Amino acid sequence: MFKLLKRLGAQGWFMICASLVFVVAQVWLDLRVPDYMASVTRIVSSPGGTVGDVMVEGGKMMLCAIGSVATAVIVGYFASKVAAAFSHRLRGDVFRRVESFSMEEISGFSTASLITRTTNDITQIQLIVAIGLQVVIRAPIMAVWAIGKISTKNWEWTVLTGGFVAFIIIVILTLMAYAMPRFRKIQTLTDNLNRVTRENLTGIRVVRAYNAESYQEAKFEEANSDFTTNSLQVNRAMQIMNPVMRLVMTGLSLGIFWIGAFLIDAAQLMDKIQIFSDMVVFSQYAMQVIMSLMMLTIVFIMLPRVMVSVNRVNEVLDTEPKILDGKGLTGPGGNVAGEVEFRRVSFKYPDAEEYVLRDISFKAKRGETVAFIGSTGSGKSTLINLIPRFYDATEGQVLIDGVDVKDYAQSALRDRLGYIPQRAVLFRGTVSSNVAFGENGKRPADEKDIKRAVRVAQADEFVEEMEDGYGAHIAQGGTNVSGGQKQRLAIARAICRKPEIYIFDDTFSALDFRTDRELRSALRRETAGATNLIVAQRIGTIRDADRIVVLDEGELVGMGTHSELMETCAVYQEIAYSQLSKEELGHE
Repeated sequence: MFKLLKRLGAQGWFMICASLVFVVAQVWLDLRVPDYMASVTRIVSSPGGTVGDVMVEGGKMMLCAIGSVATAVIVGYFASKVAAAFSHRLRGDVFRRVESFSMEEISGFSTASLITRTTNDITQIQLIVAIGLQVVIRAPIMAVWAIGKISTKNWEWTVLTGGFVAFIIIVILTLMAYAMPRFRKIQTLTDNLNRVTRENLTGIRVVRAYNAESYQEAKFEEANSDFTTNSLQVNRAMQIMNPVMRLVMTGLSLGIFWIGAFLIDAAQLMDKIQIFSDMVVFSQYAMQVIMSLMMLTIVFIMLPRVMVSVNRVNEVLDTEPKILDGKGLTGPGGNVAGEVEFRRVSFKYPDAEEYVLRDISFKAKRGETVAFIGSTGSGKSTLINLIPRFYDATEGQVLIDGVDVKDYAQSALRDRLGYIPQRAVLFRGTVSSNVAFGENGKRPADEKDIKRAVRVAQADEFVEEMEDGYGAHIAQGGTNVSGGQKQRLAIARAICRKPEIYIFDDTFSALDFRTDRELRSALRRETAGATNLIVAQRIGTIRDADRIVVLDEGELVGMGTHSELMETCAVYQEIAYSQLSKEELGHE
């Protein structure tokens, strides 16, 4: 927790110090009330006491009570402001750290877990900070100050109070030992509940298409039951504190008055009033001690779960990204902009034993179109993902413009790329905001750039038919447009930034043959001066490429033009004949 509190900032610490001053003032005012009560008791019990004297002491009690309420409001304001600002900063820090993660770190946490840590876990921390400033600071000061005052009154009462305090502490420690592992499990079960819910919502079409509602309900019921059962176990244990505190308060009051009765009975006549007054004051101070412990108990009930949340947030913040900026190179790295080269590149995923790619070497020059083809699982997409450094090569070098990609600043490297992923991703907004998404170190895209990119991507026809045209609403994930439309908008996004290198990761799979042909024809004209890297499954999509790289089980088994590979590469021939006839291929 202290590691997280370092992120409070100067303003947060100033507010905490100010809160501390007002908390001390509040405690002092609260502890003055029993003293004035003792004075009222003595005045009433004395023969010479008057109503005026009682009113004076009562007025002082009233002023202390009003002052205590005012300071409590101020402390509450500071606590809320500090907690809200702290959670705001913490969420920002977690989000920025996750943004810097490579695919390896994100996969290590899982998406559902990262969402829970950014929302639920930080909410738990915010709550404990808000309550802590009002309770954790006030309660110990109140308890120590009150114990200091009562310790001078009577040793019998002091011993009795000390015994009850020790009993409460033992109960709290026992419950914390029981609750901590269960609260840790609750957060894990929350991750699981979020995962099942998210999976059901994102896959709702498939669930309904296969009449799998009952199956999904059973999965959710299992996750929900596990979460509920564990939560009930913890809550039942924590509910013990309420009757225990009531028992302690009642028992302590009874004990003080029972001991007081014996002391008054054994005292001289003149001492009876003083002992009675001391008993009233002591009972008030003792209740202040117990109330302080009761407030601390609320914190202790929350603390196990909060500490689990703190550890989970710290795990994210302490995880260092494995892919870091290089020397900060931002300008062209070599003599020719847009050149891509793989030098004896091998790659395996973290913690995997088998290599996905082995000893891959090729060069794509500026203006060339280089295509990659192979069976499913041959490593095509993995190879492409090494260029923008979603992963780093295990062995060998990937070079852009003659410079290792590891030597670039990541933003500078990606400024050169127009990346269209295998699964098109659209964001909530408009057509224009999705096409002009991001920045590439150049001037922001204007309306003319957006329309040109949409036209080249063969998306202008359906975009202009949409209500509001380029200002038409796009739902989260692009759920209100078809798969082919999503792919064309994703292609338009890459075209709009005018990159040196285009990366098409099986981008044309959702397009019909006519649209595919028209789009590739328009792209050839638009990207004539750029390097095009295309991953595809269709021979028709890549047969006109300047060079085709054939992969099989992670190894490069052929490289050349379509005609050359039809003569020399058995793997390419097999793929080609499985899709097209000899007449269509123009090959005997």
